[in-house]
Amino acid sequence: MTAKKVLIVTGDAVEALEVYYPYFRCLEEGFDVDIAAPHQKKLNTVIHDFEDWETYTEKKGYMIDSNMTFEQVDPNDYDALIIPGGRAPEHIRMHEDLPGIVSHFFIADKPIAVMCHGSLVLTTIADVVEGRKMTAYHACRPEVESIGAEYMDEMNYVDDNLISGHAWPDLPSIMKEFVKQVKGTTVNS
Repeated sequence: MTAKKVLIVTGDAVEALEVYYPYFRCLEEGFDVDIAAPHQKKLNTVIHDFEDWETYTEKKGYMIDSNMTFEQVDPNDYDALIIPGGRAPEHIRMHEDLPGIVSHFFIADKPIAVMCHGSLVLTTIADVVEGRKMTAYHACRPEVESIGAEYMDEMNYVDDNLISGHAWPDLPSIMKEFVKQVKGTTVNS
């Protein structure tokens, strides 16, 4: 039996926990994982924390390698998709190849985990997200609603194959459901 294949789409300024935790959790399950970004390079991560500010703070995090570009991705080769948050979604969503990649997973009904600001990527594919239910970091609620999705005011939410979370503290629940769904899928489903 071949290993399940998971695609992580991200870029510079990805939230460190939201890329590392899913990456290592998927490797732990024996999944093959590719990290795609606008450029194949060592990506800068950021650490968001909830301190005594009215919003999160941001510090420089670890580096992580992207092993392929968006142009190189054939979404048919993957069983599932992860979209981490941080500030990366703000700029990667503008890449011409990303909307087609992300749309594929919705249309093919493959598991999709979207964390925090990862919801911003979905603003480029409103036609396939309209009518879905999801959560995201509360500051992303206007974007979620602007694409015709229903914002769920919960820490994590599962709407069929769409697994969404508010922020990195919700990763255990998100990844538990994600792994369960990936184990139940096959490529080209």
